[in-house]
Amino acid sequence: MSTSSAEAGARIEIVLVKAGRTKLRYPASVVCDDGTRLSVRAPWAAEGVRDFGFVRFEPGDVFTEHYWRDRWYAVKEVRDAGSVLKGWYCDITRPAVVADGEVLSEDLDLDLWLSADGATVLRLDEDEFAESGLAERDPEAAARALAALEELELLAKLGRFMSLID
Repeated sequence: MSTSSAEAGARIEIVLVKAGRTKLRYPASVVCDDGTRLSVRAPWAAEGVRDFGFVRFEPGDVFTEHYWRDRWYAVKEVRDAGSVLKGWYCDITRPAVVADGEVLSEDLDLDLWLSADGATVLRLDEDEFAESGLAERDPEAAARALAALEELELLAKLGRFMSLID
C-alpha cells in the first residue's frame, strides 16, 4: 500500500501506540482516503465495556475514525449498535503514518470528548499528559499537542466541529 492513499473498501490495520508500545491493534475498512485524511470504520476493538462516566464504549459500537497525515489528532465518531450517535472521541496524536496496509497513530495522552448534542465538551487526561514527560523530552511535540487540543475544543465550542469531517 502506498503512503499516498488507500482504496475505499480495503481492509487496513489500525495500530495505536502509546509511550513506545503498541496499545491496540485492530482491523478496519477504509471509507475514503484523499491522501491527507484517511477515514476508516471498525467495531469497538477492546474487550468488554469501557465506562468513562460521560460515555460507555461497548461491544456493538461502531467507530468511524478519521486520521490525518498532517494534523496532530484523530477524530473518532462513536455510534451504538443501532447507529445512534454517542459523540466524538478525539485523540491527540502525532500525524498518522499510513503505509504497508497499516495506520500508525501515536497517542500523546490528551483527549477531547464532544457529546452527540454538542452540549458537552470535555478535555481529558491532562494529568497523564503532564506526567508523560513529553514537554521535557520533546517540547515541540508537546506544544503541537496542546495546540491541537485547543483547536478541537474551539471548533467544538463554536459549533464548527463537523467541518473537520464533512
